[in-house]
Amino acid sequence: MGTVTIGVSIAVPEPHGSLLQERRAGFGDAAAHGIPTHVTLLPPTEVEAAALPSVEAHLSAVAAAGRPFRMRLSGTGTFRPLSPVVYVRVAEGAEACTRLQQQVRDASGPLARELHFPYHPHVTVAHGIEDVAMDRAFAELADYEALWSCTGFALYEQGPDGVWRKLRDYAFGGGPVVPTQASAPLEQGTLPAH
Repeated sequence: MGTVTIGVSIAVPEPHGSLLQERRAGFGDAAAHGIPTHVTLLPPTEVEAAALPSVEAHLSAVAAAGRPFRMRLSGTGTFRPLSPVVYVRVAEGAEACTRLQQQVRDASGPLARELHFPYHPHVTVAHGIEDVAMDRAFAELADYEALWSCTGFALYEQGPDGVWRKLRDYAFGGGPVVPTQASAPLEQGTLPAH
């Protein structure tokens, strides 16, 4: 059957997800439209295709034990010069994301793996582009704010075309998957006027 490249992440809900994806594309990041806006729980990981059922069972168990939590994005940060990334900061919900990613990568499960860098939840808005464009992303999204209730996470697979596609949603508490939407006035993302 061969191998597949998978990832696990928390999707940034609408309207925030599309808005940040468009901004990322606007900064010149060619990968923007192939990567749904997200907070990573498991970075790209190659697994045997035959292992997917055990991966899905493991993720179902992690989700069943989880509970919804508030996620708030606020301002920007960067991993430069270590890594050419500008991101929107996870100002609230970072501890819950850290616990979740540890459970996803638990040594007793099918997704046990070491990370190349210490885990730091974030939403990438520019990666591997010219420094001038990275500086622009950092400045233009510095006042960005978004707030929502995180009710689960999803499993994605990277296709041969480099595009990430959702395979399955996992709702916390083992209940039905409820689409994550930011709808209350408090939860609308804001951008500075430019």
